[in-house]
Amino acid sequence: MPHSDSTATVVSGWRAELALTLAPRHGRTVMTECRHLGPLRLQRPFYPEGQVPHLYLLHPPGGVVGGDELSIDVNVRSGAHALITTPAAGKFYRSGGPRAALMQRIALEADACLEWLPQETIVYDGARADALTRVDLAGNAQFIGWEMLCLGRPASNEVFLRGDLRQRFEIWREGEPIWLERARFDGGVPALQAAWGLRGHTLTATLVAVGRIDGLVEQVRTAVDIGADEAFSVTQLDDVLVCRYLGARAQRARDCLSQAWAVLRPALLNRAACAPRVWNT
Repeated sequence: MPHSDSTATVVSGWRAELALTLAPRHGRTVMTECRHLGPLRLQRPFYPEGQVPHLYLLHPPGGVVGGDELSIDVNVRSGAHALITTPAAGKFYRSGGPRAALMQRIALEADACLEWLPQETIVYDGARADALTRVDLAGNAQFIGWEMLCLGRPASNEVFLRGDLRQRFEIWREGEPIWLERARFDGGVPALQAAWGLRGHTLTATLVAVGRIDGLVEQVRTAVDIGADEAFSVTQLDDVLVCRYLGARAQRARDCLSQAWAVLRPALLNRAACAPRVWNT
């Protein structure tokens, strides 16, 4: 849920909801439930791997404005495995005052797998937003997910000088937290340029993998090709592996995280990397 001090400032806007359930049927994972309210949709599943569906999450308006509230609930039943991405970047537009809210809740039963690989989110100068991604795992469920965040629009010479984004990314197993991250990005603050902060980079990205990750840290470090103007790190916290990226271009961020994913996917999920075709459009 968004922070309590922010929800009071949200005024009437578009409310959109999507509830999705995935379950195994006849040797493949299928949608057994897909309910939506407002401008959130799910495109027809693709099966480039035969058994594992690639699902495209659609938000037809293209962006979120102050006062909008988007809620996404994904439930993955035991034995199911799916990959969810988006066909384009998400956007938090400039707000005149009201906050926007994006709430993404993902629940996996034991023996379930989900890959949550959306394209980048662009935070416009003057945006005011709260974003939550919470993943609840049961038993031996496995998860690989990433979030890419662009502050401002450097290609349009727009700098993130005003507004703020409050971001939370949480993973829980059997009701116990195994990885909690809370971040606040304020426009124009020194932390955006400081060596201990974003170092002047306008794009920050995080990949998290949960499962059988022992011995994979060095493999990921070796596999990821980083340029002189980028930064990348890999750490392990018990059964959680975390990759961090700092740079300036979304395509480069996705390339680097995809290289890490290409190592993690076969090790955790016993499948070679199969990039969604929408990433090439």
